[in-house]
Amino acid sequence: MATREAFLEKVRQAQPAARPRPEVPLFDSVGGDLRARFTAALQAMGGTCVEVASAADVSALIRERFGDAASVASATPEVAGTRALTAETEPASLQDIDVGVVRARFGVAETGSVWFSEREYVVNALGYIVQHLIVLLDPAELVDGLQDVYRRDDFRDARYAALVTGPSATADIEGVLIRGAQGVRSLMVVWVAAR
Repeated sequence: MATREAFLEKVRQAQPAARPRPEVPLFDSVGGDLRARFTAALQAMGGTCVEVASAADVSALIRERFGDAASVASATPEVAGTRALTAETEPASLQDIDVGVVRARFGVAETGSVWFSEREYVVNALGYIVQHLIVLLDPAELVDGLQDVYRRDDFRDARYAALVTGPSATADIEGVLIRGAQGVRSLMVVWVAAR
C-alpha cells in the first residue's frame, strides 16, 4: 500500500463515531419587512439592490453599468454570458471576467447575506475571482435570521455553503477602506422572481 493510502486509511480508522448535530435555538425575530431589512443590511456592507421586471432585463442592466465590452460568466441559464461556464471550466480561466452572474438559493434579512453552494456557483471561483458579482434573488426566498439557515434542507444537503454579504473589503491598513482587495469589487442583488 502506498504511503498516501496508508496514511488515509489510518485517518479513516481514527474517525470518532457519528453523533447528531446540536439543536440551534430559534431567537425572536426583530420583525418588520424582510426585504427592507435585507436591503438595509446589504447596503450597510457596501452592496446594492435593484429590481427588474424579469431576468431577461439583467443583460441590459449589465451593459448599462459595466459597458458593452464587459466579459460575463453566468452560472444561471436565465442570463446569457459572453463566456461559457460549466463544471469543467478551469477556475483560473475566470481571472479576466468582469461580471459573474449567479442565482442565490435564498437571502438572510438579518445580515443582508445571500446563500450559495456548489450547485449555484457551478465553478466555486466565480464568487471570488470576478470583478463584479450580480446576484439574482427571489424576494419570496428570504429567511429572517441566521438561525433559520441551519434548519433548511438545502443547507444540510450541500457539500459546502457560503453566505456572502456585500463586496470584499478590508480596512486593516491605517483604517482605510479598500473594496475588492480579496474578492469582488461590487455586489449587486437583483430582485427577480425565480422561474
